Amino acid sequence: MIRKSLTVLVIDENHIRASIIEAGLRAAGHEQVTVVHDVAGIARRIAEIEPDVIVIDLENPNRDMLENMFQLSRVVKRPIAMFVDRSDQASIEAAVEAGVSAYVVDGLRQERVKPILDMAISRFNAFSRMARELEEARSELEDRKVIDRAKGILMRSRGLSEDAAYTLLRKTAMNQNRKISEIAQSLVTAAGLLDPGES
Repeated sequence: MIRKSLTVLVIDENHIRASIIEAGLRAAGHEQVTVVHDVAGIARRIAEIEPDVIVIDLENPNRDMLENMFQLSRVVKRPIAMFVDRSDQASIEAAVEAGVSAYVVDGLRQERVKPILDMAISRFNAFSRMARELEEARSELEDRKVIDRAKGILMRSRGLSEDAAYTLLRKTAMNQNRKISEIAQSLVTAAGLLDPGES
């Protein structure tokens, strides 16, 4: 399997440190590396570059700078590896909360860049998969609740058994080439309009 080359954005105000990261990335085979030294307007630059991964290096981060980077990581929905020279427990917790995939304190060395980047990508993918599965489970639960309400409406209004009500919902969905949950939601909404007590 051929792995596509990643587009990597490096955000670092320090030119020397940025060159260490860039050298580590290029040594690891990443040719599409963009280095940005000015964090002003960084969200716009990220939108222009559309990187697969973001590496942020903060030499001596203050609280405001860290908070800005954490806000950025919440928005961009990409793997982020963040290097900092020093940190405290609150900053580490804030980084995790913000979704930073790898938060490395005092560990900027060229040979460490690739494994840290790989770990950030793997961790981001794992969390994304878990978030997707959680959302699917929530959606499934909501669908089930709506279907149960629709079955209840059909059972009361048409005197059907639970199985017959479900069969009618399923048959209607198949005839209209729609999901059962969509038909159920339409029925619940219509019943709520006709009899506000239903909603």
